Amino acid sequence: MYKYLLLLVFPVFIFSQSKKISGSISNTEKQPLDSIRIDLFSADNILFKSLLTNQEGEFSFENIPNQSFKIKIQDENYLSYEKIINTENTNKKIEIILKNNQKEIEGVSLTKKKPLVKRKVDRLEFNVENSNISSLNAWEILKKTPQVTVNNDLLAVKGGTSVLITINDKKVMMSGEELKNFLENTQGDDVKSVEVITNPPAKYEAEGSAVLNIVMKKNKIEGYRGIISSKYVQTQYAKGVSGISQYYKKDKISVMASYFRGTGTYYREETGYVNYPEDGTTWISTMNRKDQAKSQNTLNFNIEYEIDTLTTASLNYSGYFNPKSFGTYHVPTIIYNSQNIAQSNYTTINDHYSRTINNSLSFQLDRKLNNKSSISWINYFTGNNATKYQDVLTFLNFANQNPKENNFITDHKNNVQLYSTQLDYQWKGNRLELESGTKYSFVKTDSKLSFSDNENGSFEYKPLKSSNFDYKEHNFALYASLAYNVGKWNFKGGLRTEMTNLEGIVSEPYEVNKNNYWSLFPTFYAQYTTDKKHEFGFSYGKRISRPFYSWLNPAKSYYNLFSYYQGDPKLKATITHNLNLTYSFKNWNIDFYYRKELFPSMEISFQEHENNNLIYYYTNIEKGEAFGISLYKNFEIKPWWSLVVSENLEHNENYFKGIDGVLNKNKVWNWVSNISTSFTLDKNSDWKMEIGQNYYSPAIQGTFRISSSWSAYFVMNRKFFNKKLETALIFNDIFKSTKQKVSTKYGNQDNYFLDYQDTQGFTISLKYNFGNQSVKNTKTIKKSDEQERL
Repeated sequence: MYKYLLLLVFPVFIFSQSKKISGSISNTEKQPLDSIRIDLFSADNILFKSLLTNQEGEFSFENIPNQSFKIKIQDENYLSYEKIINTENTNKKIEIILKNNQKEIEGVSLTKKKPLVKRKVDRLEFNVENSNISSLNAWEILKKTPQVTVNNDLLAVKGGTSVLITINDKKVMMSGEELKNFLENTQGDDVKSVEVITNPPAKYEAEGSAVLNIVMKKNKIEGYRGIISSKYVQTQYAKGVSGISQYYKKDKISVMASYFRGTGTYYREETGYVNYPEDGTTWISTMNRKDQAKSQNTLNFNIEYEIDTLTTASLNYSGYFNPKSFGTYHVPTIIYNSQNIAQSNYTTINDHYSRTINNSLSFQLDRKLNNKSSISWINYFTGNNATKYQDVLTFLNFANQNPKENNFITDHKNNVQLYSTQLDYQWKGNRLELESGTKYSFVKTDSKLSFSDNENGSFEYKPLKSSNFDYKEHNFALYASLAYNVGKWNFKGGLRTEMTNLEGIVSEPYEVNKNNYWSLFPTFYAQYTTDKKHEFGFSYGKRISRPFYSWLNPAKSYYNLFSYYQGDPKLKATITHNLNLTYSFKNWNIDFYYRKELFPSMEISFQEHENNNLIYYYTNIEKGEAFGISLYKNFEIKPWWSLVVSENLEHNENYFKGIDGVLNKNKVWNWVSNISTSFTLDKNSDWKMEIGQNYYSPAIQGTFRISSSWSAYFVMNRKFFNKKLETALIFNDIFKSTKQKVSTKYGNQDNYFLDYQDTQGFTISLKYNFGNQSVKNTKTIKKSDEQERL
């Protein structure tokens, strides 16, 4: 009886004897530190409680038993702190001073860094945390990632341009300018690392030759924070973007919401030359493109809820709205005879506008089955609506003809809808790891092009020049992969199979294209690590690149009276085989690679001599082959001074048939060099500077030969007010040296254009952080690979 009574009374006794441990935390400058995590351990080293300091740097542990405890603080910005506390003798607040985790050298300092590059069995991990580029946005970080090159805003990985972008292994459902806009508005401070996956495992979509996976920091700490940011860009004309991001986590719920609005004028210079050997004429056109977009709106909302300790549900919405982008191009063309004397001319006035709306909704459910296995179920829907309208007026002044005018309008409406559902299973043991899953997706596109000619002052609809294009695609996939670690060896292999069923219907001329096929996509990886940490690796993967939906549309989209763009509904998917040999040691990373592409699809130009038309269209060439070597090294010259060298040397060959049926070969040795040096200019790592250069030697794309280009840049970042205010100043293409010549010359084809994409300029950005800055970005929901083809 007394034993039971004692058990009832004991909790009350303990509570009555409870104590309180309270105090404050500051740095060596006596500034209070908020959001510092404090762990309270019992005498037998068992974690008792954890909490965060408030904005005044204060903390308080309530209802503490009367015994000894140990306070432990571990924060990456400060030296570790430990102290034994006896609650019997604790009568006053504890004052804790944390020292900065840094070394001072020659008046500057640098926070300790993790290795910037780490080689894994199936990918290369580029650590952005604690590096000088973490203050940039996600787009700029991708441009500085090993093995990644960006030329005219086109991403490439070791020379391959079919690249899939994911965030936390989840596909970003945007492409082109929308994707760039989204990544530019993704804060670099929220990015943990970028994974370069040249041979993606079976878990990933077979689409694309490589994957760039942006790994975001986890949202672990409760609280609220916000970021207000703005950016001003001055090139030939001004552009700007501003917005707000907000993050909140409390108990089982995490919420993230952001809105950005951009406006500006976009400019591009182009001069085209077309030679016609039959009549000895040369056509020279000068086109300076100037487009205005006054309201570019990017929205993102994500909510994650922990249903229980094993189950998490997530809902995500993202949208991009550009209600009107417009401009008027004045394009004079002069026609010279064989004696280089101007004999004719015409002027095109292209008045146009476009509208883009993209909505994406996703739902994800994650369930942990036990300590070793888990499943995920993901559903997503995307709707993309685009309208392009143009009024083209041409003044013709040809030799031996009376001057005349030609006027036509086109109205092109395109609507894409896609739905997908996916189920993934993962089991992970000490040495063995298994992944498997299935996916189904459905895509539907409706494209309508209306063409009208101006006849006697009124526009008449022309059905033979108009077109409707309907396209449907079903895709079903199964995959499984197995990883095994034994001693110094790591192995991983997988197999993915995808069934594709498609149907495309063209109204003018009427044509139905159907295709139904299964494809297998094997992958294999092996890695060996020596006792001295030399890492040797081998990998093989087979991939597929399906054409963008716009590439399949055969409707003629006219630039002017003598030039138009056209897709091909019979485009084949490109099959790519990748082989890689890798070596890594002490931040040296070297890759030897071989890539073979069967029927790669790409844009080429074609001259019709009988009517002097220059046509740009998408087609499949015979094949492409490339082999090369990629090198990346980060030199720590001083703790505050680093040098990054990234080099890629590649031999590339493209085989294509001319209009005469003769097989042609376009080949080149291509060298891409990116070298940068960065400095940390103050002891708190708040002031950083970087200078760099990017060089691209001559390259090829199908029938095109692309000239070399070079650019230099300068970046300076500074943080103020305890890192709450961040500023950046960026100068791009300092010497205006990125102009390129893109030429086609084989058989009777002889044309080229000089291109400059308005890259010289400067950027000023401001970002203000408020709230609890320990809160990081919330989880991003899985997205579809089909969106990449919009």
